[in-house]
Formats: sequence, C-alpha cells, structure tokens
Amino acid sequence: MPSGTVGRLLLRGLLAGLIAGLVAFVFAYTVGEGPVSDSIAQEQASSAPAGHHDHGGGSAAAAGTGDAAAHEHEAADAGGEEEELVSRDLQSTAGLATGVLVYGVAVGGIAALAFCFALGRVGRFGPRATAALVAGAAFVTVYFVPFLKYPANPPAVGNPDTIGKRTALFFLMIALSVLIGVAAVILGKRLAPRLGTWNATVAAGLGYAVVMAVLAFVLPPNDDAIPDGFPAALLWDFRLASIGLQVVLWTGFALLFGTLADRALAPAAPAAERAPVAAPAV
Repeated sequence: MPSGTVGRLLLRGLLAGLIAGLVAFVFAYTVGEGPVSDSIAQEQASSAPAGHHDHGGGSAAAAGTGDAAAHEHEAADAGGEEEELVSRDLQSTAGLATGVLVYGVAVGGIAALAFCFALGRVGRFGPRATAALVAGAAFVTVYFVPFLKYPANPPAVGNPDTIGKRTALFFLMIALSVLIGVAAVILGKRLAPRLGTWNATVAAGLGYAVVMAVLAFVLPPNDDAIPDGFPAALLWDFRLASIGLQVVLWTGFALLFGTLADRALAPAAPAAERAPVAAPAV
C-alpha cells in the first residue's frame, strides 16, 4: 500500500478513534460513573479514616475506564479528615473525558495501521469488513482475554502497595495476548491452502484459545481479594460497565473507520464520467 494512502488512513483512524472516544465517554459518564461513585462511598463508609487508599485496580486503569488510581487523598489533621488532591467532580468529567479521548485516539491510530497491514491479507474482505475484523480482534486480544484473567476492580478493591505489580501483570497479559493473536493469524494463513480458509481459521482460533488458557493458568493471580461485605451486585455492575465501554468504543470505531476507509479507497470515477456533458450545437 502506498505511503500516501497509509497516511490518509492513519488520519481517518485517529479521527474515528476520537469520535468513538466521545461516544464511549458519554457511555462511561452515564453508565460507569454510578458504580464508581457507589464504590467510593462504600470505601469511605468501611475504611479507616486516615492513610492512602487505592481507588481502582491496575486492570481498571488499563481498561480505559478513566478512573485509574487518581483518587488520592492525604490526611489533613489528627482527627482523620482527608483532603482530595483532585476533586471527584473533576475526575468524573474532565479527567474521565481526557482519559477516554486519549485512549480512543491512540487505539484508533494503532488499529488504522493494523488495518493497512491486514487489508487483502486476511481474506477477500472489503474495507468495511476488514475494519470490523481488526476492531473485533483488537477487542478480544487487547481487552477481553486479559480481562478474563485480571478483571477490572472498582474503588475500595485492591491494596495500594500492589498496584504496580497488578498493572505490570495486566500489561504483560495484553502483550502476550497480542503476540499469540498475531501468531494465530500467521498460522491460519499457512494452513489455509491445505485445510481451507474456514478450517484454518477455526484451527488458528482454537490454538490461540488453548495457548492463552495455559498462560492464564501459569501467570500469577491477582492476590487482592474482594473485601468481605463488598456488594456483589456493585462489583458486577462495575465490571459490566467496563466491558460495555470497550464494546461501545470498538463498535463505534469499526463503523466509523470502515466507512471512512471505504470512501478513501474507493476508485475515482473516470475522467469521462466526471466531465460535464456539452450541450449539442444548434
């Protein structure tokens, strides 16, 4: 693919990621902020009055929820009062929007480059179908499979002393998932001439699933247990919101970028068709 075409598709990927990020922010604010606020209230009601708290696990931060571990507090006096370094209102609006939009633009650019590589190499798919395949593969490998091993946790869940370890494990799981996913695609391409496209795709997908299951078993677990008394429904709502945010983001990107890429790659009309028809001489 010519470099000029790659550049045009990259710009369209960044734009699609930005717009998809805006839609995901609306979802996160309207659906995800409720469980986050309830979790913070749960922590404030059950935790000691002083000291630092871990408001959000590493996996939740990496999942693009925008709340991460930004809710730091510091003790104000011996009575145990705490002063917020960043207000909760700012975290849930400007902070959340910034995190989701930056995440959307970043993954949009990366997915656009992956689209340029995949177009014409993963089957006889047009731009829209290829964009959908790239977005679906990114959702599975970058988010969903790592989420199964290290699910996002709301505020009040997680030891602040282990946040570095948890974040490292989550990103390690992402890296392994992407690498195994790429290997599965290469394997499927090599098996296709002998097994056929469908059988090769199924075999490659099963191979990816088996390898990732083994890796999930080998990698250390998240040692931070859910606190006793933490509402199971609240934990479930938070994790559903985390998954929903990613579904909205990647679905929006696939639809937007597929349309933009299809128009960018559409062949130009012949000059004879574009030229106006001259009026017949009288």
